Amino acid sequence: MKKLTLLSFLLILLFQESCSDRVTTFANLSALEGGKKFGVPTGTAADKFVLKRFPDAKLVYYNSVADCALAVQNGKVDAAVYDLPVLQNIASKTTDLLVLPELLLPDDYGFAVSKESVKLKETIDGVLDEIRANGIYTDMSARWFPNQGAPKPMPVINFKNINGTLTFGTAALTEPISFIDQNHNIVGFDVEFASYIARKLGKELVIVNLEFGALLPALISGKVEMIGAGISITEERAKKVLFSKSYYSGGLAAIVKKSSTEKPLSPNSAPDASDFLKDKKLGVLMGSIHDAYATKAYPSVKTYPFNTMPDMLLALQAGKVDAAFVDHTSVKEIFSKNPAFGILKENIFTSDIAAGFRKRDTLLRSEFNKFLKTIKSNGTYDAMVERWMNLPDGVIPEIPNQNSNGNLNVGIVSDGGLPFAAKTGDIWKGFDLELSQRYAASLGKKLVFTDIPFGSLLPSLVSGKIDLIAASMMITEERKKQIDFSDPYYSAGATILNLKDKVATGIPAGESGSKDIAGNKVTGAVPSESFLKKLANSFYNNLIRENRYQMILKGLWITIIISLFASIVGTLLGGLICYLRMSKNKFSNAFSGIFISLIRGTPVLVLLMIIYYIVFASVNINPVFVAVIAFGINFAAYVSEMFRASIGSIDKGQNEAGIASGFTKVQSFMHIIMPQAIRQVLPVYKGEFISLIKMTSVVGYIAVEDLTKASDIIRSRTFDAFFPLIMAAVIYIFIAWGLTLILDYIEFNVDPKRRRLSVGKGLSK
Repeated sequence: MKKLTLLSFLLILLFQESCSDRVTTFANLSALEGGKKFGVPTGTAADKFVLKRFPDAKLVYYNSVADCALAVQNGKVDAAVYDLPVLQNIASKTTDLLVLPELLLPDDYGFAVSKESVKLKETIDGVLDEIRANGIYTDMSARWFPNQGAPKPMPVINFKNINGTLTFGTAALTEPISFIDQNHNIVGFDVEFASYIARKLGKELVIVNLEFGALLPALISGKVEMIGAGISITEERAKKVLFSKSYYSGGLAAIVKKSSTEKPLSPNSAPDASDFLKDKKLGVLMGSIHDAYATKAYPSVKTYPFNTMPDMLLALQAGKVDAAFVDHTSVKEIFSKNPAFGILKENIFTSDIAAGFRKRDTLLRSEFNKFLKTIKSNGTYDAMVERWMNLPDGVIPEIPNQNSNGNLNVGIVSDGGLPFAAKTGDIWKGFDLELSQRYAASLGKKLVFTDIPFGSLLPSLVSGKIDLIAASMMITEERKKQIDFSDPYYSAGATILNLKDKVATGIPAGESGSKDIAGNKVTGAVPSESFLKKLANSFYNNLIRENRYQMILKGLWITIIISLFASIVGTLLGGLICYLRMSKNKFSNAFSGIFISLIRGTPVLVLLMIIYYIVFASVNINPVFVAVIAFGINFAAYVSEMFRASIGSIDKGQNEAGIASGFTKVQSFMHIIMPQAIRQVLPVYKGEFISLIKMTSVVGYIAVEDLTKASDIIRSRTFDAFFPLIMAAVIYIFIAWGLTLILDYIEFNVDPKRRRLSVGKGLSK
């Protein structure tokens, strides 16, 4: 679950969302009439009472009250409705939100237990009477519902723990009722009250943190013994559960935006696109915050999204785009590898970076936040920043790890480059990678890196292929809808690069002009080197240095393995589909026809991702095996039709003649039809097989380090625009040529006519 730190949520939102420039102020509930939009948390009774008060209201459901407040903040809804103390707590942390004084409905909170737990209900009521009599309730109210400021820390409550445990279900997203504090503990008014109940029973309190909508099902199914999270006592709920006495009388209130005025898109005011990017082509990393920012800040600029950083820089160097968005922390590394680039505009905006977790992995995220706090307090974090952000190329120190608690699968993007992530041979380096190693060591888990394109990180996490994302991912509201973020571990800026010589040939420099890493303005082109010297440097940097050729060899082996096994699987499956297609059975014929149409109509990359992220979503499977299956299925759809066409081209009379000669149908097919069909299909089969080899270049989308992925990793380290691509192309050509020779040899040996002609030519000599 997300830690409810609403101030952080709202500050991030201020940096990333723009609102309407029309000032709209809601002074009372009457102003919300007329079909306004209301944000309500899913699973609460708020929607019912909103519609009772405003029948024409438009409801928008969110997972938590925090999300509702953010929706009000950015103008997605006009108001959010929830319990008064929770909304007052939110409003106290921002100057933009206001709780309307008039209540929609008076409300009473109570703890709920199952219908059979009468004794537990009586104990809760007795504890409530007791703390009201001895003054503890008054202290609790002052602690958790202050007139001003944040709630005070929760006192330490010792349990006797002689009668087992008491499981308490809550939704820790409703500060000050129930929430996660800065020490990652679940605290709040309801939690303190539940602690006194557990102490009275001589039990230890075990808190189960759930979504609000899951509280009642968890209680009814016996997963927890009692629930409390500012739960309103209603007649409908009382039919299913047993409520305690009301321990708090509040009500449903509405929170609105004081005024919705135009806000900057980021902490640094966005410059007018006409200053330096008007009518220019801007490269952005697909799925990144740069993409979303550029669309909003520079509406007149055409953006070109790229899958990887090397692809984008290659396009910039080749003149396909005029400028490119990059993380400012990566600029030093980029300049050290390719001095042709210059800074057009630096630090346009900054955003927090955090690790990403699945919504249900609250424990893993909580442990990460605790770990992050520890390394910041003991100096380890500062040493990491010095090693990766201030030095040209650091080395991850030896980090002891017991590796005794299973695996921790971390999604990273190696082609993002230093200082965050890079790969040299089998050696990983970078801030994100060291952070992951230290976190894995703190858990005693073996670290497994899954290297995938940036755009595949969220699908991989949501589908369970990885446990967390550590890829310098910036926090955005859109991403928060799909995953949970840890506490921020770094803040990164965005810088726009261009080619230095572009300033002299027409791109305006804007306020900054084109600069090098030292901040000096650059107005001329970079001196050129001879072709042979460039070639020699590229060969050394891309292959020899740091033994990078090993990555090429490993990627080459993976490409060959996938191609060969996919062709075998596809050929066998294609033969089966061909048999079904030629069958007189209507069902078999229809099934095979639908299979061929669906597979041939689906792009192979889409098919690959469907099989990996959907079909095998819950299976821990080697992605190489998935690639073999996906490409095998795709190959089968094509070769099955080749087989059918080649078999159909054989005169039916030959089959009949074979049967008349005493052969069975199978023998006639095996000895007469199939040899001729193979000779017919092999020339076309070779072409399809070569296409299969080339199609395997997309397997990097599912974390397979093939030949193409290896060249991308090398490009991310060297920022060499051309050599790795040319090298990969040449290797693919040699693979295709070599395997074509093998198929030519097979084709020669299955064609007796060609063999006789060859023998005849040999004798004539």
